[in-house]
Amino acid sequence: MATLQKIRNRGPLLVAVIGIALFAFVAGDAWKAIQPHQGRQDIGEVNGEAVSAQDYQTLVDEYTEVIKMTQGASALNDDQLTQVKDQVWQSYINNKLIEAEAEKLGLTVSDAEIQDVIEQGVHPLLLQTPFRNPQTGAFDKDVLKQFLVEYANLGQTANQLPAQYVEYYQQMGAFWKFIEKTLKQSLLADKYNSLIAKSLISNPVAAEDAFAARTQQTDVLLAAIPYSSVADSTVTVSNEEIKALYNKNKAMYKQLMETRDIKYIDVLVTPSEADRAEVLNEVTEYANQLASATEMAAFIRTTGSVVPFTEVAINKAVYPSDIATRIDSVKIGEVYGPYYNQADDSYNAMQVLKKEALADSIQFRQIQVYAETADKTKTLADSIYTALKGGADFVEIAKVYGQTGENAWMTARNYEGATLDADNAKYIKALVYGKKNELTNLELGQMNIILQVLDKKAVKDKYQIAVIKRPVEFSKETYNKAYNDFSQFVAQNTTLDKLVENAENSGYRLLERADFRNNEHYVGGVKNTREALKWIFEASEGEVSPLYECGENDHMMVVALEKVNPAGYRNINTVADMLRMEILRDKKAEKIMAEMKGVTSIDQAKAMANAVNDTIKHITFGAPTYVGVTRASEPVLGAVASKSELNKVSAPIKGNAGVYVMQVINKENNAEEFDAKAEESTLSMMSTRYASTFINDLYERANVKDDRYLYF
Repeated sequence: MATLQKIRNRGPLLVAVIGIALFAFVAGDAWKAIQPHQGRQDIGEVNGEAVSAQDYQTLVDEYTEVIKMTQGASALNDDQLTQVKDQVWQSYINNKLIEAEAEKLGLTVSDAEIQDVIEQGVHPLLLQTPFRNPQTGAFDKDVLKQFLVEYANLGQTANQLPAQYVEYYQQMGAFWKFIEKTLKQSLLADKYNSLIAKSLISNPVAAEDAFAARTQQTDVLLAAIPYSSVADSTVTVSNEEIKALYNKNKAMYKQLMETRDIKYIDVLVTPSEADRAEVLNEVTEYANQLASATEMAAFIRTTGSVVPFTEVAINKAVYPSDIATRIDSVKIGEVYGPYYNQADDSYNAMQVLKKEALADSIQFRQIQVYAETADKTKTLADSIYTALKGGADFVEIAKVYGQTGENAWMTARNYEGATLDADNAKYIKALVYGKKNELTNLELGQMNIILQVLDKKAVKDKYQIAVIKRPVEFSKETYNKAYNDFSQFVAQNTTLDKLVENAENSGYRLLERADFRNNEHYVGGVKNTREALKWIFEASEGEVSPLYECGENDHMMVVALEKVNPAGYRNINTVADMLRMEILRDKKAEKIMAEMKGVTSIDQAKAMANAVNDTIKHITFGAPTYVGVTRASEPVLGAVASKSELNKVSAPIKGNAGVYVMQVINKENNAEEFDAKAEESTLSMMSTRYASTFINDLYERANVKDDRYLYF
């Protein structure tokens, strides 16, 4: 129990106190997307092995619980869940790829190795766990071991503990199993990456070269003729030249997955002037009732305000900024508003009910009392309360009931801004308004809590405010009109050509997107467009989708499929413009270099038509050179400068943005001293980073298939 208390004190205070489940199951909604009638439940494939939707969802659920625990959250929002799903998928694929290679190489991770890592306690994964020393904050294997012992004995004591304790133990046990599994996968990946990295060995010669590339600095005079000075019309590029360059660099144009080019119209429904007037009228009416309201929490709920009423005065910074900036100019009891706030498009009114000095940090201790029935719980709590009032030792009584009774601190951020139910509010008020050393016997749900406030710090002015904040929203009538208009447009424009021809004249903007992938989750960045996404990857070129209602019930969309880009080498026509520009640049370079032939001085080069010039200092071989006059990064200049003789003018140099001539005017080494071991160590670290890129090659060879969009 001591371990549990230490762990619990690191998280949100109220969770274990009043019986609210720490980890609500929220990821299950994604599983509802899998319909039995669809006939298949595989979401992908790696190395010829199918990935089932059920297994994937289990991993998503597992990682969701871990994220919630580490963040102290009870639920994740849609964006967070989407990120979790992508992280789980990428992690799953990477682990499968590494495991396959490790098996071929005979690489394994033993239980003894994992135990050794735990004993050392410095692995980054361990530092993310709650099993830490309360004084140092470092991972503490003894805290972990004590918890594991208690967890192992849970079956014998579960019926003696409150339900939330049992759930907490179970969740923490699942969390540790996740850490163990992830730790093993991480160690295996480290071994594989290390093996690859060691094949890219560092040596004294490479160390000297790397040191010189970083520390030898060159100052140069530079003259250049930009490619932009040569008109495109003066250069001819044939289809044969484009095809030859495509074939030469064909490997660069390989894509691992199918993509699609789409055009779409996204209609965002916005409030009408009538909608705005209606919201203003309602807020005005509620503002008139505000001063006479009695049950303020209930009244604020009836107004539809997005700012809930709090039973405890809080820091003004917790309120929305437009409310906070007006607080000090409003008298206690005065109703302010209605007023419009442009930042969140809302109408507002407020009444400042209280301003009082309250502590921001409160030290307390508690004993949680729970028995088989409510009557027995009350009787036991009264007995403990009476004993404590009579002078009994708080800590010793807490130990009798399997608790530590140790001191804990609560700060205002634990509750300010949160929506508090009746029990939460009752508990917080007991702490906030409780006197030092005073005992309180609180009845909360199915348990009692004997509470004692020990100390209070950081007293600040705090405010209790009744806030009516109503964002302006469109009405049903407004939405229906927008829907009917757009529906009529879609019905009359059922081909891609018609959409292109008529969208603008009908008041709609036709958007386009090339290389849309099925793992992007949202079409056009609009939420809840999964049906549209599925349609895109089932449609044929030229088809137009039905009308989709999407977003937060505030968007409508129609999509047209323009082109399918299959996996494999991209069609030459899709990269022809890029190839043409590269050939244009090369031909311009040839033309300029021919004109610069025979230039023997910087002054000659500077005198040429369209020439620009600059002085650039501290050029090194190890870093690209940025040339301000051509606004380009030019890696080739560092290479040429490092090999050029002092005061000698170079031959014309073909760069990214123009042709250059340079003259070295100074060479020097910086003050850094050569350290062979340190340099070789740096090269080894770089090799490790290079080794991690091998995963891309493994990914391609494994023929990874991602069909998650069909279900998630």
